[in-house]
Amino acid sequence: MNIGDTAPDFSLPDGKGNEWRLSDHKGNVVVLMFYPGDDTPVCTKEMCSVRDHWSDYQATGAEVVGISTDSVDSHDKFSEKHELPLRLLSDSEGKVRDLYGAKSLIPGRTGRAEFVIDPAGKISYSKVRPIGLFRPSDNEVLTAIKAAQA
Repeated sequence: MNIGDTAPDFSLPDGKGNEWRLSDHKGNVVVLMFYPGDDTPVCTKEMCSVRDHWSDYQATGAEVVGISTDSVDSHDKFSEKHELPLRLLSDSEGKVRDLYGAKSLIPGRTGRAEFVIDPAGKISYSKVRPIGLFRPSDNEVLTAIKAAQA
């Protein structure tokens, strides 16, 4: 996915089994945070950092979701264990990961990636890390959200 491309629509279940559809959020900024897996060291730090900066994310009005190939049940347990405020979406077959190119160098795994989608449904920020050892900076993502709103 390149900056300026229309973000492909998709629908995935969240940790409670409720369907979440990207097109339902057109007109708002949406952040897709792809991550390799629940309860892994770097992913836990990443999601807990989002939790710890949640008031900053909320202040932007953006819809922020995490996406991995873990199951709905895994997401529910991970979210409850760490009191995560963001919705976690289960891409169990990796179709959305593949659609957005958020792949890891490890075959069949999800890389760490962030996509910010502007109110018109266009990709305004994209960063893919095929090696998931480094998590994104919350400030970088927050800056990208604010730029998408401009």
